[in-house]
Amino acid sequence: MDADSPEKPVRAALPLGIIPAGSTDVVSCSVHGVRDPVTAALHIVLGHLQQVDMCSFSSHGQLVCFGFSAMFGFGGRSLARAEKKRWMPSSRRREYALVKTLARLRPEDCQLSFLSARKSNKGEESWVTNQGLYLSISIMSIPCLSPHAPQGLAPNTSLANGSAALIAVGNTSRSEFIKHLKRYSSSTGQFNFSFVETHAVSAVKIRPCSLIGCSEDESEEESDLKTTPFIHAEGTTFPWNIDGELVEIANEVLIRVHPRLITLYGEEVEEAESSVSCSCI
Repeated sequence: MDADSPEKPVRAALPLGIIPAGSTDVVSCSVHGVRDPVTAALHIVLGHLQQVDMCSFSSHGQLVCFGFSAMFGFGGRSLARAEKKRWMPSSRRREYALVKTLARLRPEDCQLSFLSARKSNKGEESWVTNQGLYLSISIMSIPCLSPHAPQGLAPNTSLANGSAALIAVGNTSRSEFIKHLKRYSSSTGQFNFSFVETHAVSAVKIRPCSLIGCSEDESEEESDLKTTPFIHAEGTTFPWNIDGELVEIANEVLIRVHPRLITLYGEEVEEAESSVSCSCI
């Protein structure tokens, strides 16, 4: 891929085999259905090829990285806390970070813009922009199946449909947000909340409020039943969870979807094996 051209990257010439060895393995589960190294190896041996969409992440015109999924807000802060406890076993570290982040749940005040993957009848593209408080914003070009979410964190998208799922969770009470999270482990209903919106997108821009000079009055108008926003000092970096890796970014982030950018060994699956449950919420 041409790192100097995030808008038009070059497709990878060789297919890539993913052997599961992480804590969630959402990429492996999305193309294999299970977290099983033997299954992954068999797909490689048998030559099962699957084209997959990817996203590029750039800030101020500079490429940050490529990836399949990103979480800003709750997902980024939870991972940042987990990274500080690397001495813990992975499952315990994940549950600790989840509980701690829920206990200190705060929304991010930011400007969210996106290009819909569904163009108008005239074929025109126009940015839709909203500004407000968000507990979590996720952008996923694959379903992100895992044992914790058998039908995926983004069940409305697929591996190679040329778009990504944008899932924006607005400000709400802690109890309602936990209800939203719990429904990922079941079959449906995680998006059936008034504070959750989903869109099929081709591009997303996220600009934290501290970068656009929002007034304090706007941040203090929320109901007592909702969480209050973070107040950031100048020069603060914001934690992003990009494919399970912590990435600290201080500025606006532009995410673009690149259809069928990479070929992986595997095939499209509808549901991952569910063998893990979290009792922490």
